[in-house]
Formats: sequence, structure tokens, C-alpha cells
Amino acid sequence: MPVLSITAATVTSSLGAGLSAHEAALLAGRSGLQPAASTPGYTHAPGWLGAVESLDAIQLPAGSAAFDCRNNRLAWHGLNQDGFADRVGDAVRRYGAGRVGVFLGTSTSGIAQTEQAYQAAAASDFDALPGWYDYRHTHNVHSVSAFVASALGVDGFSQTISTACSSSAKVFAAAARAIRAGVCDAAVVGGVDTLCETTLFGFHALQLVSPRACRPADAMRDGISIGEAAGFALLERPEIAAPWQLLGYGESSDAHHMSTPDPDGAGARLAMQQALQQAELDAGSVDYVNLHGTGTPANDRAEARAVEALLGREVPCSSTKGWTGHCLGAAGILEAVVGLLAIRAGYVPQSLNTESIDPDIGITIPLTGQARPVRHVLSNSFGFGGSNCSLLLGGGA
Repeated sequence: MPVLSITAATVTSSLGAGLSAHEAALLAGRSGLQPAASTPGYTHAPGWLGAVESLDAIQLPAGSAAFDCRNNRLAWHGLNQDGFADRVGDAVRRYGAGRVGVFLGTSTSGIAQTEQAYQAAAASDFDALPGWYDYRHTHNVHSVSAFVASALGVDGFSQTISTACSSSAKVFAAAARAIRAGVCDAAVVGGVDTLCETTLFGFHALQLVSPRACRPADAMRDGISIGEAAGFALLERPEIAAPWQLLGYGESSDAHHMSTPDPDGAGARLAMQQALQQAELDAGSVDYVNLHGTGTPANDRAEARAVEALLGREVPCSSTKGWTGHCLGAAGILEAVVGLLAIRAGYVPQSLNTESIDPDIGITIPLTGQARPVRHVLSNSFGFGGSNCSLLLGGGA
């Protein structure tokens, strides 16, 4: 597969808005997680959360009132960082609005809006849902893609992928295929997911939520922390000069269990192997692996076995969920952008909150950040049901 240029990228999470905020937090080892008990609007929720501040104050652009919900407000907030919308405008001028696609991932979409609608209905003995509730433009999984396309003024092919935690990694693969097939010349890829009670209490019911900030790969790890994020990247053909490149991707579906990975990480290994094969690189070319690394006992162990089997023990590997929590459908883009920052800064982030590495995890997990050249990053995103995706990222011109 020919490489694709990544001409622009941005991310917004509990660490702040934009690339600089995230780079500063990574270098300083500063987490965005806080106890749910001190998170406005979610003080009754379990565990620790990575919430984005002041989303209720975000105003959508004129003509977008139907799309108003927490998820789309976060999307709009994210689009307005790092000059990203302007870079998309440049692509529209190069190719035309009909030749720029939108490929976004989400899992919760606007579920929080539906929760609010049912709370309002309950107050009136469920006589009817409130008149302000608009499922199509809020809860509907394609809402965020339709909103982003409208807000950016593009009307090329548009697709929403919802495969749980791999959603906004798989959009890179979908967009790459579309560009290669001539469906579009450039693509906005990314994902948005926001906090909602369905997710918070659903994971709690599965006994997967840690009572403290998550600690991936730690011997005493006991579950996830949940966050929210919006991230975007602009993919274009390789002749366009860019700071980064998408070198390859791999996808697999091991279908081992609905909520538990294959113990040896068979599907995860296959996805990583495919990404390397597409990029025509060997295992020794990988300088850093951004692990899916949720902080649950089963996930971290299985992923470590897959990495060790394919890449060996020496390549530094860390999860950045100790900074942001697990951002679900936005995890793929968030962690891909962390990989791009690692390349730009020449820096491998540590596994934040990890104190004592599980002896059953036989790969290199740095407990402090490392300044070192980073040319190639493998970013892993593995979803419920064994929906796996690995992205191989590199520096550009």
C-alpha cells in the first residue's frame, strides 16, 4: 500500500485542547483523570474520569441547532484547535468539497442526550419524550459525521464506524481504501466519544471500573478509568508534503469472547503483523508501541503476549490511558495522535500510574518518560468482541 500523508492533526481530551496541551502533559507526566466524585455532572458515577471541561458552554455554528448535544459540542471544540479546520479548507480548495471524505468513529455518540430526554419524560410520568429531543441529529451514530461534514463544508463520501474501542483507528483503514479506490482525494479521519451514564454504569456492572486511576500493566491493576475525547487527522495522497505518514494498518476479528480477548492475543498479533507487512517494515523498525493497555488483567496480559511474540521484549511499550482514561470510540485517534507527538518530540511516554510491573508481562514498560529518536510508532486499538486494529505511523517530510 502506498503511504498516505497526514497533513494535519489535532486532539482534545481531559489533558486540554490541542497538540501543545497534550505534548506538555506527556512530558510532565500530568494526568487528566480525577475522581468522579469531583467531576461536575458525574459526581454519582464510579471510579475516576477523564472529562473535558466546560462543554456545556460550547456553542455550535449557526444553522447547527439540531445537532446540539455533548458529543457534537466536543466535536466542534476539537475541530477548532491547531488550525485544523483551516487545513481542511485548504484541501477543499485543492480538490473540491465533493472530493474530501469524512470517516469518523464513535461508540456512545449522543447517548447522553437520550438519557436526558428520558429523565425529562420520567418527570411527566413518561407521557412523551420532550419536543426538543432529536434522535437523528444527536443519538444516531452517524450524527457526528454528518455534523462534522456540515461544519467543515465538505460533501464527499461520509462514513461512521462503531466497533467499540477500535472505532477511530479503523477509520484510517477505511479512508485509505477509499482514497486508493478513487472515491476521494483527501479524508478527515478521527473520532469523538463523550461520557454518558450508560457507559459508566455498564462497565461498572461488568466489574471493569477501577476505584482509583487506572494503572496499565501494574501487578495490582484492577480495571479501567473512562474518559472522553475528540481527535481528527487529515489524510492526503503521498505527494503532499506532511509532518507525518500513515505507513500501514492491520485489522482482524478474533471473536474469542464478547468482552474478553484471546488469552494469547492471536487477533492482536495478526493486526500488528498486517500493519508491518503493509509498510514493508520488519519488527526491528518499530521504535515505540502505544498499547491498547486498558488496565484490566486480561487485556494487558494478552496484548503483552502478542507484542512479545511479534516484536520481542526490547521495544518500549506504554499505554497512555493513565493520562486520559479509556476514551472508547475516540481512543484510536487519541492514541494515534499521541504516537504522532512521540515522533515529533522524540519522546516515549511512560506508563503513568504504573508502580510495579506485572511479572507476567514480558515486554519493556517504561516507568519514566524517555527522550529518544522515534521514527515508527505502532498504535494498537482493540475493541469488544475481538475487533482489532493496529496503525503504523511514521515521520514525513
